[in-house]
Amino acid sequence: MPDIIPHPSEFGPWELREGVRARASELEALLIERRERHPDNSKVQALAVEAVQELNKARDAVSHSGYHRWYKTGAHLTVGQIHLDTAHNLLLRLSLAEEVIPMMPGILAFVQEHLPPSDPRRIKVEVIDQRVRQADSITPSDLESVLDAVGCARGASIRKALQIRNFAAIVAWVTVILVLGAGLVALMGVVRDNTLPLCFTPPLGVGRTGYQVVCPVERIGFIPADSDINHYLNLATTPADYVVVELVGLVAASISAATSLRKMRGTTTPYNVPVVLAALKLPMGALTAVLGLLLMRGGFVPGLAALDSSAQIIAWAIVFGYSQQLFTRLVDSQAETLVHASSAPRVGTSPPPPSSGLVGQPTT
Repeated sequence: MPDIIPHPSEFGPWELREGVRARASELEALLIERRERHPDNSKVQALAVEAVQELNKARDAVSHSGYHRWYKTGAHLTVGQIHLDTAHNLLLRLSLAEEVIPMMPGILAFVQEHLPPSDPRRIKVEVIDQRVRQADSITPSDLESVLDAVGCARGASIRKALQIRNFAAIVAWVTVILVLGAGLVALMGVVRDNTLPLCFTPPLGVGRTGYQVVCPVERIGFIPADSDINHYLNLATTPADYVVVELVGLVAASISAATSLRKMRGTTTPYNVPVVLAALKLPMGALTAVLGLLLMRGGFVPGLAALDSSAQIIAWAIVFGYSQQLFTRLVDSQAETLVHASSAPRVGTSPPPPSSGLVGQPTT
């Protein structure tokens, strides 16, 4: 028997995989029923065979036997859904007109969910549904229009899923690049800690007769004003300066990520967008903490170029780490738009068709 428990390398919700398998079994039962009902209809038999092959492809797509665990992504669930949709389209095509009529409410709801109100194919299906409810029959041309609209709606549904997948992949790759960048910055601080120190030299004494050197970890007290500042900077800097600042920025960013999740809706797609968004914020927080302190040290912020304690440096690192939300907010908004578009139906009222199309009887 096929596996029915979560696989260690499963990507995406396990429930979605089982949903594909259950839907495949349901469609296969309907296809067997159609074949038995029309044993002498060659069209029904041929299309049913093709539909069963699509169902087998759907089952193979969500199984783990043919894939290395590192190759598995949430895309296998979308591929399985594509094969399911193809099988369902074949089921509709091999069904006789009187067999399609009971399925019209579901067809109409599906088309309205994925096609905008102004789409001509959606409008046509709504007109056909009115005719079917009045006459309890459907013409061959109307049936073709319904099948075409269903196919377009399924394509729109798949495109929404692919948009989310591509977005999640882009964010994931950007996150990897930022992690590497944060790692290189920390490594540079460890290897060459005095190249670009995160230290400040606030003045001391009456008339600024001296100064002190304050770094994230170390601090040197009163130093005469005529002393060599670079010498004392080299003494005060430590390999842990950049690491400490990046860790503080990462922690602040993690708090920001947890806070921003309250606005993010869940998604029924196999691509966990909230997780990749939260992961993006962590290296961003580490880098913004470092870059913010460098800007302050360079005098970019007037009046804040002379922090006089390590605690102040750490406090500003927290502020800059949390402020990465200013840069990632647009990414959050784009993600929310994509997720909402994939789960929300296309609400709205279609333009009213001509009155003759609503009351006219179908041709025979």
